[in-house]
Amino acid sequence: MRRSATNWRVKILSALSDPTRLEIIEFLGEEERCVCEIVPAFGRAQSTISKHLSILNEAGILERRIDGKRTLYRVKSPRLFALFREVDSLALEEISELKKAEEVLMGSAR
Repeated sequence: MRRSATNWRVKILSALSDPTRLEIIEFLGEEERCVCEIVPAFGRAQSTISKHLSILNEAGILERRIDGKRTLYRVKSPRLFALFREVDSLALEEISELKKAEEVLMGSAR
């Protein structure tokens, strides 16, 4: 069971480790959007965006729904955005610490 949880963590975090995939998630927000809306927003080939969407879907991050000829995607759980806020908070703490260290170093260089 433990190995399975680790495997899922790796799958989810790997899917989130690509900048384009993070941007797709942000673009979707809490809306459901068609691939025909997503592709033009990123200016990349449809095959490239479809691959990113597939990875996010397979990791359980996105849900896919087919409506006639349209394929629609949405973020499966809004908790993902809470995770992003936590990551942003950690990053800001690190940046703050680096800024403080820079100020100390710059002050001692004078």
